[in-house]
Amino acid sequence: MITPGDKKALKEFGENLRKLRKEKGLSLREMSYACSIDNSKIAKIEKGMINITLTTLLQLAVALEVHPSSLLDYELK
Repeated sequence: MITPGDKKALKEFGENLRKLRKEKGLSLREMSYACSIDNSKIAKIEKGMINITLTTLLQLAVALEVHPSSLLDYELK
């Protein structure tokens, strides 16, 4: 069961993912091609709507050309 705290963490993760994607100058479609994840799923991740698996986190990191820890490097507000 996802708690309110979990929802907040998912939202923060998604915002960090969006920030990193935009810093790389990638559109959702370009990101989708780079990591083989549907762009609608990436959009949902960025909005904090879904919880992801470790393998998805790794795919996102490879597409962004960053260490996976970079995706988790944010402060919870």
